[in-house]
Amino acid sequence: MSLLDDVGERDGWRCWVCDEKVDPDASVNDDRGPSVDARTADRKAKITERLAHRACNSRKGAVKVVIAWPDRLNVIEPAPLITVAERLDRKGGRELVARCPRKNDAQDAADWLVDRFSRLVPGLPVDATVEPGGGQFLVALSTRRR
Repeated sequence: MSLLDDVGERDGWRCWVCDEKVDPDASVNDDRGPSVDARTADRKAKITERLAHRACNSRKGAVKVVIAWPDRLNVIEPAPLITVAERLDRKGGRELVARCPRKNDAQDAADWLVDRFSRLVPGLPVDATVEPGGGQFLVALSTRRR
């Protein structure tokens, strides 16, 4: 088995950047084809290679990666998820990541975040909570003990 196959299997054949499926049979020369991204220069990183579409991997070399929040989520001032992930992975703790007008909006965002972080930072267990505050609902991520 190749490094690409090993990384693809571990990451469930999903691109870490856009979170969409990667076709393991697509050509590595195709923009939507699989590639291995050595996403971090941090020697302490637990996982240094991640699966990405070739285009996502190439594009991130030119610009800072931004993990988009889905348009279907009703969030106000969403936090930049790469920054949140790096801080939580490095220091642990708790971070407020978004405000929502309604409780069900906040719960939808919380559920999406836990699912997304399971692929964005494998091995970093997170919980999401929804808390009322100032006529809105706050979504917080916190790390669980490893």
